[in-house]
Amino acid sequence: MKKTKIGVAAAAAVALTLSGCAGGAGGGTTASEDLRFVNVVKLIGVGWFDRMDEGIVAFAGDTGIDASQTGADDASPEKQVRLVEDLIAQGVDAITVVPNSPESLEGVFQKARDAGIVVVTHEAASQKNTDADIEAFDNTAYGETIMDNLAECMGNEGQYAAFVGQVTAESHMQWVAGAFDHAAANYPDVVRVEDPLESKEDADVAYEQTKELLKKYPDLKGIQGSSAVDVVGIGRAVEELGLNDSVCVMGTSIPSLAGKFLDTGAIDKIFFWDPALAGQAMMKIAQMLVNGEELTSGMDLGLEGYESVQQSPDVPTTWYGSAWVIVDKDNAADYPF
Repeated sequence: MKKTKIGVAAAAAVALTLSGCAGGAGGGTTASEDLRFVNVVKLIGVGWFDRMDEGIVAFAGDTGIDASQTGADDASPEKQVRLVEDLIAQGVDAITVVPNSPESLEGVFQKARDAGIVVVTHEAASQKNTDADIEAFDNTAYGETIMDNLAECMGNEGQYAAFVGQVTAESHMQWVAGAFDHAAANYPDVVRVEDPLESKEDADVAYEQTKELLKKYPDLKGIQGSSAVDVVGIGRAVEELGLNDSVCVMGTSIPSLAGKFLDTGAIDKIFFWDPALAGQAMMKIAQMLVNGEELTSGMDLGLEGYESVQQSPDVPTTWYGSAWVIVDKDNAADYPF
């Protein structure tokens, strides 16, 4: 039987307001109403990025900057490159991006920066051609936290599998690697059955793959998801097969997507950061850079989880907040998105 889940204390409700005023410190900054920032997401039409768009709208309202969000209709790296190329041609002031494939964007990011456009990324901690990358947290530590919870649910033993949206999604691969290494060091009887499966950011793909996975490994006790929608596909398959009480399912998602499966126990816990706040964090950093402000360790972006942003010791352009939350059926209502 699945080990009883332990509820996690509810975190404070997140706000969508961005503190501080537009325009940056010092003279010579560009008037906010003359600036145009565009956020390019992995794909549109999914709850995660709908929520991020709320943050972009809030940033625009707070600052007066013309800020908007765009994305392709699927998670194609090639389509994302074309969107960035179009924005370069339009002469925007800043482009913020959640990359599908950081490597595929290096060339077009260099073009943007050569054109004087500020580039800020998220979920791309080793991106080279970016002015700054802002992460909600250290990705390895996040993966370790997921594994701590998954191992506990599995009774610290058994086989598990891992999903990523795409193997080119750097943050997803870091999460599953952090979990894998943490299990090897701390839970030697928790064993991953094979390399991470790729859901293509599609709940239906994850659903079909999970059914095949559970046929192939009938003793599987745990599944880790990375995409907000692959966790939902995994939960759907587990529920249809009547395995809610024997397979632990955990990973990154949001309550509006995973809620019904949290209620039934097909998904045990979800882990996430508020994408609205992440979108605002990217925009705030872009605003600072456009206005010539310096990024410094300990800076406060005026956003919950980003009050003391730290610089990566390994990649100077990468910055970390401390913004993850853990949700199960007991506290999901505290996060109404």
